[in-house]
Parts: sequence; C-alpha cells; structure tokens
Amino acid sequence: MPSGATAQAELATRATVKEPFRLDIQGLRAIAVLFVVAYHAGLKPLSGGYVGVDVFFVISGFLITGQLLRMLDREGSIRFGNFYAKRARRILPAALLVAGLTTVASWIWMPPLLMKEVWHGAVATALYAPNMLFAYQGTNYLSESTPSVFQHYWSLGIEEQFYIFWPAILAVGFWIFRRNQRVLLAMVAALTLASFVLCVVGMDISQPWTFFSLPTRAWELGVGALVAFVVRSGWAWLKRPSTGLLAWIGLVSLLVIGFSYDSSTPFPGFYAALPVLATALLIVGGGAESRLSSGRLLGAGILQFIGKISYSLYLVHWPLQVIPQAFVGSGEPLPLLVRLLLGLASVPLAWLLFRWVEEPAMRYRPLAHGRPRNTFVVALAASGLVIALAFTAFTASNQIQLSTNQTASQKAIEVQPTGTPFVPSNLKPSLRLAFEDTAASYALGCHVSFDSTDASGCQVGTNAAAPLVVLFGDSHSSSWYPALEQLAKAGKIRLDSSTKNACPSVNIPTLHNGVAYKACQVWREAAVKRMTALHPDIVVLANYRNVQLVGGNGNFSARWQKGLESTIFAFGTSKTMVISDVPTQAGTPAVCLSMHLESTVRCDRDRVSALSTDIIEAERAAARSTGARYVDFVHYFCNATTCPVIFGDTLVYRDADHLTATFSRQMVTPLWKEIQATLHLK
Repeated sequence: MPSGATAQAELATRATVKEPFRLDIQGLRAIAVLFVVAYHAGLKPLSGGYVGVDVFFVISGFLITGQLLRMLDREGSIRFGNFYAKRARRILPAALLVAGLTTVASWIWMPPLLMKEVWHGAVATALYAPNMLFAYQGTNYLSESTPSVFQHYWSLGIEEQFYIFWPAILAVGFWIFRRNQRVLLAMVAALTLASFVLCVVGMDISQPWTFFSLPTRAWELGVGALVAFVVRSGWAWLKRPSTGLLAWIGLVSLLVIGFSYDSSTPFPGFYAALPVLATALLIVGGGAESRLSSGRLLGAGILQFIGKISYSLYLVHWPLQVIPQAFVGSGEPLPLLVRLLLGLASVPLAWLLFRWVEEPAMRYRPLAHGRPRNTFVVALAASGLVIALAFTAFTASNQIQLSTNQTASQKAIEVQPTGTPFVPSNLKPSLRLAFEDTAASYALGCHVSFDSTDASGCQVGTNAAAPLVVLFGDSHSSSWYPALEQLAKAGKIRLDSSTKNACPSVNIPTLHNGVAYKACQVWREAAVKRMTALHPDIVVLANYRNVQLVGGNGNFSARWQKGLESTIFAFGTSKTMVISDVPTQAGTPAVCLSMHLESTVRCDRDRVSALSTDIIEAERAAARSTGARYVDFVHYFCNATTCPVIFGDTLVYRDADHLTATFSRQMVTPLWKEIQATLHLK
C-alpha cells in the first residue's frame, strides 16, 4: 500500500472520486437471493442455498466499509447521525412494512395457537433483534420443522447490529492510528480473525448462538471489509487481466457449494469460510474490469433486475412460503410445484415493494434532506406500530374459542382406539395448555437440557420393599415419567429417572444441530455408571428414533440395534424393558386442532406414516438377542388405519411426538402389567 506524500495524494483523490457502480455486485446479489428463495422453496438439488445469506454479509461488509472509508478520507470523521439515518431509510421502511403485513396475514390465515410465536417474532423484529430471539429459543435454521414467519429477519438483525458498532470501530481506529490505513487494515484483520475463531469454537458450545449472534458471524462482514481495503489499495495486480479469473473461481466455487452443502453440514463454523471466500474472490476479480472476468455474465439484464429488487425479494419470499403451509395445517410440506410457484410469485411482489416503498423512502425529501433525528422519530414510531399491531393480533387470537360446545367422557385405555371426532369443551389438557403439560421431571430440573451433563436424576418412592425401576433415555423416555411416578407414589415401585434432551440411551454417537453431541456422550456414560451401581430390578428404555448419527445415517437400523444391545449389556444382570417409540404425528396436533374443531380426523396421521417399522424391528431384534422384554404399546395409540390425537376427553400428544402428561398417567395400568411381566422374566 502506498505511503508518505503519495499516499496522502491518493487518499485525497479517492475522497473526491465517486465509486463506479458495480454491475457484477448487483448480479451477485441476484445469485445470493435466488439461492435463498430456491432453498426455501424446497428445491432439493440446491440444498446449500442458505449460503446466499453469507454472500449478502460479505457484500454488505464490502460496501459499508467502502462508504465509511471514503467518508473518513474526505472529512476525517464519520457523521454518525447521517450514516445511521441513511441506513434506517434504506432498511427499515420495507422491513417494517413487510413485518406489519406479515402480522396481519398471520392473524387472518395462520392457526390461532401460532399467534404467540408471531407476536414474539414481530416484537423482536421491531426491536431489531430477531436473531437474538432465535438464538435464545435454540432454533435450528437448517432443519426447523415449524419455522417462525419472521425467521428470515435474523440476517437483518445481524446487519443492523453490525452497522451500530462498525462505524465507531473504524472511526476510533482511524483516529488512534493517525489515518494509517495499513495499521487500520491490520486491526480489521485481527477483529475478523477473532470473530472467526469464536465462530469455530462456538460450534462445540451452542450451534444456535453461533449461527444467530453477531460476534460469531461478524467475521463474514469483516471479510467484506478486508476486500474493501484491498480494492482501495491501488495494488498493481488488481488491474491485471488475469485477476479477472478470480471471479470465475469464486462463481464456480459458490455454485458447487450451493449444490453440495445441505442441512447436515455443520454450519457456520469452518464450512462457512468457503462461500465467504468465494464471494471475496468474486468481488476482487470483478473489480479487475477484465474480459476474463465473469462481469459480463453477472451484468445480464435479468440478474440486474433481480439484484435491484433482491432486498425486497428476500423480505417477501419467506412469509409467502410459511403462511400458506401453516394455513393448510399439514405436517407434510406443500407440493414442490406449489412452493416454486409461491417463490415465483414473490418476484412481482418484491418489485412492487421496491418501486413504491424501498426506493421512494430513500428519496423522501422531508427525511433525506432533514435532520437525522426526523428519520429516527419516524423509525421508532413505525417500530411501535408494528409492536402494537402484533399485540392486537395476539390479544384477538386469545379470545377465539378453541373447542366445540360438546363435552366428551373419559375413556378407559383400549387397544385399537377410536378418536374423538371433535375438540370437546372439557379437553384435558386444553389446546392452549397442551405444550405445558409435561412430566414433573422438567420442573424438578432432573430432565436435563442440551448442555448439561448432570446425571444425578430424579428419585421417587419410599417403599424400600418395592422393586427399583430406572428410566433412562431422551425426552421420549421422560414421556413415561408421569405414569411411573404414579406407580412410585402408590408404593408399587421405586423410580430413578435419568433423561436428557435429544440424547438417546442407545449407545451410539449422535449429532446435535450438525455437530458432535459431546455433552450427550458424557452424560450417557455418567448415567450408566451411576445407575448400574444401584443394581436396579428393571431398566426401562424408550427413545426417539429420529436422530442424526455421527458419520451420517447410512445403515441406520443396524447401527441402532447394535447401540441398543450395547446399552442393555451395560446393565448386566438387571432386567430390561424396551418400550416402542410413540407414533409421530405430521405436526403439533393442538395447532392443527385449533383450525379443525369439528373434524379432528383431519389432524390424525395414518398409521403407516406415523410408525417406523424398520426401527421397531431393530429394537425387537436387540431385545431378542439380549434377553430383554420388548413392549409394543403401538396398539394403544393406533387402530388399523390411523393414530388419533384425542381419546375421549384427553389430548394424547403435546407436540408432534411427545405424550401429554395427562395421557401418560392414563397408561399406568398397561405399564404396570408390563413391569410385572418383566419382573417374572427368567
């Protein structure tokens, strides 16, 4: 980088020369947003389309840093009020309008029980922190089955928070280092590296926080900032024709990544570095103005159009996918053709948003030529309006009756059950309280969270003469805690329970959010060691079959069987009861039922889809080979064709695959019979 008088002259020149419009960057925006839209529409070949957001991060870091550096060169400081006001006029009008319209559309078409989630998402969006909400909720962006209608706003949260801190960081560095841009570049490189290291380390601590938080994603914008320094450096190699080849390398790499990454890719972490570097190469190579560059391709008219409306397209495409899916109410995704048509429909809507909101807001004279505080007042008022609108919609949805006026009597547990065809007014638990109807082990803190390795468990029952039963497994195992707890309180057994979120008792290494679930392995080994020392009379195992295994899910059933056998053998002479997994519904029954109060059959899943026969056979085989008892309770949940969600006056499931505590307690009689039969095993 030049220095001395030459450097000062170049700084003065750069400060007065307006940067040329980069057609290649506009085309790159188009590729990024098309990646995201196609991915969200379910286009399976483009399974890594989510990296389009990473492309946007790099572009944003590049453009914003370039603007700030030109401001520093020209004025020696940053007019923070003007900068933030301009950013607000650029981002907020379209974002807040779409947020408001999304809230209204959700209130009209989405199930009433989802409006609490809509309310949370709208408030977080209006407060410019949706990413923090999703991190706190532990959202898995790449495999979330019931995503928030505001989930796509997470990336805007990252950018908005970056814009708050980045100008001050550059201004302070510019002042401390006396305008020495070499040192300022080194500072930016150090911050970028620190963020990247935090991102890599964070993957082993908490993938949701790593995915959604600014400190662990800022390095992607930082790479864009570094590219801005490089492009401004004046280095001779930047203008060489051969430099244009970097753009082709970046473009091809980006396409390969888009078609090869998928939801099982540990992301962000190291894997995020590849699309980020590919984008950096595209920007550097595109600036070479060489015939060897991909600029002609990226400058194509259709890509320029899509790039121009890319921000609006990003905003509108996601609710257009989520709201129709929620309205249909099925756990199965809409047909691919429908989702692709919805993605296509978002293009004209995006153009309207760009033409009548996004573009005019930037030029609106009372704000563009007024004091920055005018923009801030309008922005705060608009945010407040979105919050008020969301609160009104949420309050109104709470007034909706979520049952019929008919009552139903309690039915005794029976095989081949027939479901109640309506939502009774005396339903237990009610639809609004269904998700909270959990085992007492949750409130006691002995059903442990993802990060915990505490294997001390829960102990219930004081009858020293009663057989000791240990319950061991994941949250599906804890679904049987209420029934076992009743037996313990009645003095028939002593219960010792050790359960953990998403951690099966099957001795097999699993992934959690795409990375090795180390806390599960540590907890499982500690739990086995503690419980075997108790010499229990019966070990009860129950697990959720839908997990991701280290090394992929190839040959899953055989590996599951081997892991289950390993766990059973670890308990030595103790008798073991393996309970079949509960049927998996298409979605959360309470949500579906809230839209079909008079016809609950529309929420019942067919038996074939609800069960996993290969895992059932694998667990049967494991029980046979180890002398354990396999307990098949499926006939209590399903008839010959379907698996109903309401029996009598009782709601069976609190979500797609967990029993309500109320129904679990009603299973106490058949469960006690199986325990007695297991005790008499030779």
